[in-house]
Amino acid sequence: MKRRSARLLSVIPVVIATVLATMVLSTQPAAADGCYTWGRTLSQGSSGEDVRQLQIRVAGYPGYGAVLSLDGQFGPATKAAVTRFQQAYGLGADGIAGPATFSRIYALQDDDCTPINFSYAELNNCNSTWGGGAVAASTAKFNALVSMWKLQALRRALGDQSIRVTSGFRSRACNDAVGGASNSRHLYGDAVDLGSGPHSLCRLAQQARNHGFNGILGPGYPGHNDHTHVDHRGGRFWSAPSCGM
Repeated sequence: MKRRSARLLSVIPVVIATVLATMVLSTQPAAADGCYTWGRTLSQGSSGEDVRQLQIRVAGYPGYGAVLSLDGQFGPATKAAVTRFQQAYGLGADGIAGPATFSRIYALQDDDCTPINFSYAELNNCNSTWGGGAVAASTAKFNALVSMWKLQALRRALGDQSIRVTSGFRSRACNDAVGGASNSRHLYGDAVDLGSGPHSLCRLAQQARNHGFNGILGPGYPGHNDHTHVDHRGGRFWSAPSCGM
């Protein structure tokens, strides 16, 4: 009996160590698949590049008529956006970005950091270098990335049904070829035109008001009866008279 008790006592520390190691590992964020890995839990008061990367991915959850600043500062607006993101995916909605939130983001993004349902190619059928527009190519490409995460949020709100992109970034040459306005937001890479599909153009325009787009133009606005246009212009301008907005 004494020898058996001794063996049990020798096993107990090993078991405890294994349990503790498992607990420590389970509290760490899951590794991202080729894109970006968060190394700490983020909450109100946090700041840094990891906060800005989080803001990009929850930019589509600012609330009705709002736009989330991508400033790397985790303030009340970022907390509210994280909370809405968590609610959208059935997570504990506390506004704190921890392992569960990051794991959900990792599952939503491809290795180039675009959301799984949209791609750079989809938002640029004009100039693959992203050059020739109104801003540097890197800026245009970044603006398109933010648009894609906003569209991913819009897609989720519409029941995870597909959204058809008909136009994105345009160089000046491409914009002139299609008769675009000389100051078109497409030149900045932050405008996307959406076609009807599972959802009507009006449904797209109306729902987009919740997902961080300052510019929304749709049916009833001149030249927009066959698509809904969304962008990141500096001030709000929504017009889709045929949709009651």
